[in-house]
Parts: sequence; structure tokens; C-alpha cells
Amino acid sequence: MDLTLVPLLAILTSLAAVPLILWSSSKPNLRETWTILAALVKFGLVLTLLPSALKGESVTLHLFDLAPGLPFALNADPLGVYFAVIASGLWIFTSFYSIGYMRGAGEDKQTRYFASFAVCLSATIGIAFSANLLTFILFYEILTLATYPLVIHKETEKAIRAGRKYLAFTLTAGLLLIAAAGMVYTYTGTLEFTPSGVFTDVDLPHNVILVIFILFMGGVGVKAGIMPLHGWLPSAMAAPTPVSALLHAVAVVKSGVFAVIRVVGFVFGTDVMAEYGLNDILIILAGTTIIVASLLAFAQDNLKRRLAYSTVGHLSYIVLGVALLTPLGMQGGIMHIAAHATMKITLFFCAGAIYVNLHRENISNLNGIAKAMPWTMAAFTIGSMGLAGIPPLNGFVSKWYLALGSLEGDMVLPLVILIISGLLNVGYFFPIIQRAYFRKGEGLENYGEASPFMVVPLFITASLSILFGMFPNLFFSFFDLASSIAKTLFTGV
Repeated sequence: MDLTLVPLLAILTSLAAVPLILWSSSKPNLRETWTILAALVKFGLVLTLLPSALKGESVTLHLFDLAPGLPFALNADPLGVYFAVIASGLWIFTSFYSIGYMRGAGEDKQTRYFASFAVCLSATIGIAFSANLLTFILFYEILTLATYPLVIHKETEKAIRAGRKYLAFTLTAGLLLIAAAGMVYTYTGTLEFTPSGVFTDVDLPHNVILVIFILFMGGVGVKAGIMPLHGWLPSAMAAPTPVSALLHAVAVVKSGVFAVIRVVGFVFGTDVMAEYGLNDILIILAGTTIIVASLLAFAQDNLKRRLAYSTVGHLSYIVLGVALLTPLGMQGGIMHIAAHATMKITLFFCAGAIYVNLHRENISNLNGIAKAMPWTMAAFTIGSMGLAGIPPLNGFVSKWYLALGSLEGDMVLPLVILIISGLLNVGYFFPIIQRAYFRKGEGLENYGEASPFMVVPLFITASLSILFGMFPNLFFSFFDLASSIAKTLFTGV
């Protein structure tokens, strides 16, 4: 197969499954078969790009020009392939999990759900493989619109309200992103993603660079959950749990932090970020978000909302790693994309299994559930401890490199933030585990684990969190890839 076509095929695979899913609406088994097949094929296609990425090479495809000098083009560079492997790989587990959840919860409009999910994954891979800001923005906005039916899936008043809030935040962010891209093109004549940035040969006043940066952060900061742009995220927990997993681990918020890396490393460049002090702004925003989100998590009795605030905080670990402007810090931030993905998807899978099986959503009602659902709570414990940075889980590895990045840049404050945040993580996760294992439950006598469609995926993702913690290069060479990407952002090659 011609590798140049693979990025396009990877995008189109799940999109091609949409009409098949809609056509099979009256045959659930066939409908879900199309979903699984599309997920497997997409992942297989993305993996064919991994050897090139590990060599530091990119696979480029120019499709057409929307206007002179404005190409619609794809570029599967190492960073894009890294993100695409994570998103497409976890979609497989989410697809199996969704079957158990949607059927177990008796959800309506399941066909619309699976079709929207497929479009979301096409948009996510499009974001990963965008060669320039124009292509990126198009896929970024497609992801926004495709996620909306998933957020309002239950069509309750609460869900509709959450959907409106989601659109208000994300569509406004899209306008800011367009404005930022317009200013970049005006001053540089290009929208291409360049490892050293596009401003290296352009002498701009500080206030102009600052305005462009603020527009970009407003544009990508919403999906990245940077405070105070995070408000839509806890509200979106009105959606079914697999959607929460999509929002928090696979696509939407990961697209946001991926966009932060693209903007910092491939639009501004590390030299310009340092010269104009833009990284200091990011460090303040990220550090504040990490601490405040962790404190807000303590106040949430609803399990999914506590996990949501945890996500807000952990997304800013990635932003903080980028803002450190050190190779080790950047590597730690990039590694945390994968680490957080496996751990947080595990936690949401567990929350969904508990809801479908026991119809319990609040932490105060989880007393003794480990006896009824031992596999689920074991996985939850693994995910929780990983997010707290306890070895040998993959959350420890990424946080270790974030800490090394802080020391590499002679910055004490980010290191202090990481330590405090780790303690806060233990603080808001441990009470859940303590309730599940050490308190007596009621009304659990006739209950066991949820459907294998749900338990097997959460067990696998929890196991991956352990395996990637002990062997960071296992399967996909994520460690080497993250290290290579980080070095490229500082050398430009």
C-alpha cells in the first residue's frame, strides 16, 4: 500500500462506517459489527505509520487547495502518529464497552450514538494528521459538531442544557481559533505547522504576538480544559459514560491538549515562546488549573463529576510540561497524553459499570461495592493510584519526567505544584477506594460484575496502565517517540 494514502484512509474508515451503521439500525448485532470493524481497520492503518514516525519521518498528502496558498493537506508526523495510535487504539475498547453499556442501560437512539461516535473518531484522526492550521480547524470544528449529539444523547432537560453550554464554549473557541489563524497568515504568509515555529524570521511587536497567543489559547484552551475555560466539561457529564470516556480520554479534551502542543511547538516555536515570556503565562494558567481543579474535585459527590474535575487538572499537567520549554518537560507532557488516556478511560469505564449494574452514581452510595464488583474496583484502584503518580503505573513515569523537566529549567514552582497535586489526587481518590473496600454495603447481596463487554475492556485498560508504567516502550515505543518529538521541537529537525 502507498503510505501517502494511509492518513486519508485512516480518516475515512470510520466515516465510511457511518452509512452502514445507519442502514443496520434495526439489526443491533450487525450495527455494532460495523463499529468494531471500523475501529480495528483504523487502528491497523495508523499502526502502518508507526515505523516511519519512529524514524522521525512524516507521511504527507496534499489533497487540494481551498484557495491559492491555502492547501487542504495531511501530514502524519511523529506527534500526529503518537496521538492517532492512542485515539484509535482506545476506540476499540470503547466500542466493545459501548455495546455493554448501551444495552445494559437500555439507552434509546443507539444507532445515532454509534454513528456520531464514528464521525468523532474520523475528526480526531483528521486533527492528528492535519498539515496546517486550516486543515486542523476544519477537523477541530467537525469534532465539536459530531460530539454534540453524544452530549445531549439522553435528551433530558439537563442533557440539553449541557449540550448548549458545550456548543457555546466550543463554537466561540472555534471563532477565536479562526481569528488567530488569520493573524498568523497575515503576518507570516503561511499556515503550515513547522517544528521551529512560523515566527522565527518575523519581527513582530510584543503586543501583536501577545494578542495572537491569547486568541490561540482561547481557541484551544476550551477543549484543553484550562481554567476558566473548563466550565462545559463537568456539565457534559450528563452524557452516557462511554461519551464521558470519549470526552476525557480518547478524543475531545485530548485534541485540546494536542492543539496546545501544536500551537506552542509548531506555530510559535520554543524560542519565540521564551523570548516573549509566553510560557510564563501558560505556567501560571496550568499551575492554577491543576491546584484549583483538584480542590474542586473534593466537593463532588457525583462520581463522574469528581472524575471530570480530575481530568481538568490532569490536562494541565500536559500544558505545564509544554510550558516548561525544556526537552524533559516536553517529553513528560507528551507522555502524559498516553498515561492519562489509559488511566482515565479505566476510571470512567468503572463508573459506567457501577451505574449500569447497581444504578449508583454518587460516591456516598458506594460502600462495600468491592465485594460485589471486585474486578471493577481493582481496576478503579489502579487508575486512581496511577493518576496520583504512584509507581509502577504509567502516571508515575510521565510525572517523573515532568519533575525532571522542572529541574532542568531550574524552576521550583512547577515541581511544588506537581507534588501538591499528587497529594491532592490521593486525597480525593482514596475515600472512594476506602468506601468500596472497608465499609459495609447494603443491598448488594444479589449483584456481581457487570457485562463482560464492560468488565473486559476496563480490565485491559487498567492492565495497560501497569504495563506501560513498567515498560514505557512496550508495543508502540511511546517513550522513544515522545523523546524524539520533544527533541525535534527544540532542534527544528
